[in-house]
Amino acid sequence: MNANPPAPLSERTISVVKSTAPVLEKHGEELTRHFYERMFRENPEVKPLFNASNQSGGTQQRALAGAICAFAANVDQLEVLGAAVERIAQKHAGLGILPEHYPIVGSNLLASIREVLGDGATDEVIDAWAEAYHFLASILIGRESHIYTIQARDEHGWNGFRPFRIAGKERESETIVSFRLQPVDGGMVPGFKPGQYLTVRVPDGEGSTTMRNYSLSSAPCADHFRISVKAEEGGTVSNLLHGLDVGAELEVGPPCGEFFLDLTEHHTRPLVLLSAGVGVTPILSILESVLAEQPEREVVFIHGAINGRTHAFRNHVKDLGKRHNQLKVHVRYSEPTDEDRSSQRHDSEGFIDAELIESLAPRKDCDYYFCGPKPFMAAIYQQLLAWGIPGSQVHFEFFGPREELESHA
Repeated sequence: MNANPPAPLSERTISVVKSTAPVLEKHGEELTRHFYERMFRENPEVKPLFNASNQSGGTQQRALAGAICAFAANVDQLEVLGAAVERIAQKHAGLGILPEHYPIVGSNLLASIREVLGDGATDEVIDAWAEAYHFLASILIGRESHIYTIQARDEHGWNGFRPFRIAGKERESETIVSFRLQPVDGGMVPGFKPGQYLTVRVPDGEGSTTMRNYSLSSAPCADHFRISVKAEEGGTVSNLLHGLDVGAELEVGPPCGEFFLDLTEHHTRPLVLLSAGVGVTPILSILESVLAEQPEREVVFIHGAINGRTHAFRNHVKDLGKRHNQLKVHVRYSEPTDEDRSSQRHDSEGFIDAELIESLAPRKDCDYYFCGPKPFMAAIYQQLLAWGIPGSQVHFEFFGPREELESHA
């Protein structure tokens, strides 16, 4: 496979692939479970490229099943899948996926289709899916090659993983710690688009490595990156990071991600930033960046936390609100303590809802960026759709397979 534009799919292939959509929808999760088990058994060298937590929880399998069904249903109008392709390509670039990985995935996927669907997986079906997979893989390889080229050409940029040192740690809440990361070689770091993430690679304790994505939590800085990590219950990597001391080394990939605020665009619409929990991390990067680069823009920042103990960056955001007249800050706690109330650490109680957003936003016609737990994300997403906000004005980052959110909404 190469990065050249793929030949268009034949009409016969399109017809056959579309005809398999119903049966794939019925057997999707069974197929993807079988696929991952088969691939990790036959090609264990690719296992470190996949999130073990998402695997054990089944989210990766459900996400892949949804992606396969979406591809089958829309194979005759692939422009519908453009945003999904970009999201996948960015994720792959963060993980260091290379062209040689695609035949491994393809051979195991086709074998799994044959093994799970049995008599339904005729030679015609397998041949059609082989052509369709090659077509999609060629598109992804081309886009990923372009991303790698841009990363390498960026001043201070790189490809793959680069050694970084923890230059500082700061506790932001009971569960969230910020890490200031500097290159071991003493060099500078490239700029990034506010909202993007880093991929961190660490030993898995079994002689291999594992990777996780963490949003950059500050505006770009020339000599370091900052990520802010929540210690998840049972989270292998997050708890490992929390236990590391200043001076410890990590392998870090270059910034990636399709969720970001494009500071080269200048909109007259107000900007509404919504976050809950650790979802504040990419939103804070966007907030700091827009205040620095577009200080005249009207910004509404709404954050939800359980209480003061779990509320990260409280004083920092409060200070930003005091220093910027165009910024309106509102904090809502779902379970405030008596101390929270007496200290006036929050502005309202409950969950972030449409009524609150409408009361704070200058109007509904705004640009919306949001990130947080699944129920929060689904509620915001539904509300913006109900208001008729165009998709070009709705931007979100979901920590996990995107299909998990869209099926919940």
